[in-house]
Amino acid sequence: MDAITELFTGRGTATTMLYLSLVALLGVLLGKIEIRKVKLGIAGVLFSGLFIAHLGAEINHEVLHFVREFGLILFVYSIGIEVGPRFFHAFRNEGLHQNLIAVAIVLLGFVIAYAFHRFGGVPGAVITGILCGSVTNTPSLGAAQEALIGQGAAGESVAVTTMGYALAYPFGVLGVILTMGLIRWFFRIHLEQEIVDYDNSLLNRQHKLQGVVVTVTNPGLLGKRIGEIKKSFDRELAVSRIRRNGRFLLASEDEVLQQGDELYGVSELEQIASLQSKMGEVALSERREIGGEMTLEQILVTNRRLAGKTIEQLGIARRFEANITRIIRAGTEILPALETTVELGDTVRIVGRHDDLDEIRKELGNSVKELAIPNTVPIFVGIFLGVIVGSIPIQFPGLPAPAKLGLAGGPLLVAILIGYQGRIGKFDFYMTPGANMMLREVGIVLFLACVGLLSGGQFVKTLLSGGYLWMLYGAVITLVPPLVIGSLLRCFGYNYLKLCGVLAGAMTDPPALEFANAIAPVQAQATSYATVYPLTMFLRVFLAQILILLTL
Repeated sequence: MDAITELFTGRGTATTMLYLSLVALLGVLLGKIEIRKVKLGIAGVLFSGLFIAHLGAEINHEVLHFVREFGLILFVYSIGIEVGPRFFHAFRNEGLHQNLIAVAIVLLGFVIAYAFHRFGGVPGAVITGILCGSVTNTPSLGAAQEALIGQGAAGESVAVTTMGYALAYPFGVLGVILTMGLIRWFFRIHLEQEIVDYDNSLLNRQHKLQGVVVTVTNPGLLGKRIGEIKKSFDRELAVSRIRRNGRFLLASEDEVLQQGDELYGVSELEQIASLQSKMGEVALSERREIGGEMTLEQILVTNRRLAGKTIEQLGIARRFEANITRIIRAGTEILPALETTVELGDTVRIVGRHDDLDEIRKELGNSVKELAIPNTVPIFVGIFLGVIVGSIPIQFPGLPAPAKLGLAGGPLLVAILIGYQGRIGKFDFYMTPGANMMLREVGIVLFLACVGLLSGGQFVKTLLSGGYLWMLYGAVITLVPPLVIGSLLRCFGYNYLKLCGVLAGAMTDPPALEFANAIAPVQAQATSYATVYPLTMFLRVFLAQILILLTL
C-alpha cells in the first residue's frame, strides 16, 4: 500500500507518466461528450490536465517538457505529411482565392491581438496565448512557448500562455459556429439555392479530370501510331481505347489512327479547347462499361522498387496491352503524363486486357498488407531535417531578435515539402491514413496533457484575478475577423457553403467544420476547409512567434 501511495505522491518519472496517462484517458473521454452537436474534442485533454494539476498532482517538470516538445513534433509532422501532396495544388484557380481569404482572416486576428497589447497593455505572453486559443490552434501555442523559452523567459511567462489559451479556447470553438449563424441570419440565406449554385459551379471547375471522346478530323494525325499521339499530347490527353466501326479496340502504342476513329480517354476541362483545335471534335463522355477483352481496374501501388519511377520508366503501355488513364494520390486525381512519377500508395486506373491486368497487378503490388508494414526510418529523417530547419534564425526588420520556425514550424514545413515530393532519394515518406492518424492523435494528446499539467496549478487563481477579461479579448479575436471578412464576401455573392468551409479552415476549428458539414449534404464545406488549412496552419505557427518577439 505504501508503494502505491508513494507512486501517486512522488516526483519521479513513473509518477509523471502515471498522471500523464490519467490526464489523457480522462481528457479523451471528456472530449467525446456532445452538447447540441458541439464537442470539446481533443481540447478535453487540456482541461483534464488543468484540473488534475489544480488538485495538486506532483510531476517531474523535466520529463513533461521533453514529452511536450516530442508530442508537438509528432503532431505537426503527421499534419504536414497528410496535407503535403495537395498543398501546392490548393493554390490553383479558386483555391488561390480561398487561401487569400484565409490569409486576410489570419492577419486581421493578428493585428487585433497586437492592438490589445499595444493599446490595452495586455502582456505579450498573455495575448499570444489568447490568440492561439481564440483560433483553437494548438501548434501555434507550442511555437509561442518555444519562442519564449528561446528568449530566456521564466517558467511563469511560459505557463501564462497556456492559461490565456485555455480561457480563450471554449469560445474559440463556439465563436466560428456563431459567426456562420449570424451571416446566414443577416443575409437571409436560403440553403437550397446555395446548394444549386455550388453544384452549378462544379461544372466549371477547371482542374477536375473528365472522360472525353475525341473524333479525329485533323488529316495530319491520320496514319500516325498511338504512341506518337501520346507523346504529342502528353499533358493534354490520356488515351485508353479506340472506337472503330462500332467496336472498341485497345489503344496500343502500335495501333495506327484511321479516318473516323474515336479516341476515348481522360483530359482536363481546361485542355478541351486545345484538343479541339489540334485533333478534332471533343465531347464529354459519360461513364461506360468496358466489355469484351478489355476491363478497367484500379490498382494500388505497393511495390517499393517502382515508387518514384515515371510513367515512361514503368513502360506499362509498351510492355502490355494496357493504358494508365488516371493516378489518384491523397484524394487528388492526376493526369498521367510521361514524366509523372508513381509513388507508394498511389491508386492507378488502368484499361487493358484481362490477362495483362493480372500481370500488371502483380508487378505494381496491389497489397494493402505491404503498405501496413511500418516505415519508420523516413519519419525520423523528416523530423531530423525539420528540427534543423526550425533552428535556423530568420531576421526581420523591427524585431528585437531573429525568428525561428522552431519545433512546430520546422517539422511542419519539412513534412509539407516531403509530403508533396513523396520521397528524398530512396526514402519514400508514404504513411497509411491509419498510421498517420494514430501518430497525430498520440502527439497532440501528449502535448496537451503536458501543457495542462504544467499550467494548471495557477489556472483558477488567474481566472479569478482578471482572467475573465482575457476571455473577452479572445471572443473579440474569434468573432471579428471571420465576421468582417465573411460579411464582405457575402456582399459580393460568395457561396455561403464554401464560405463556411473557409471560415472553419482559417480558424483551424474542426468542430466548426463538423457543424458546417451538417448544414448541407455537399462537399463544398469540407473541400474549402482542406484547401485553406495547410497554409493557415503554417501562418498561425509562424505569426505566434512573431507576436511574441514583437511584444517582448
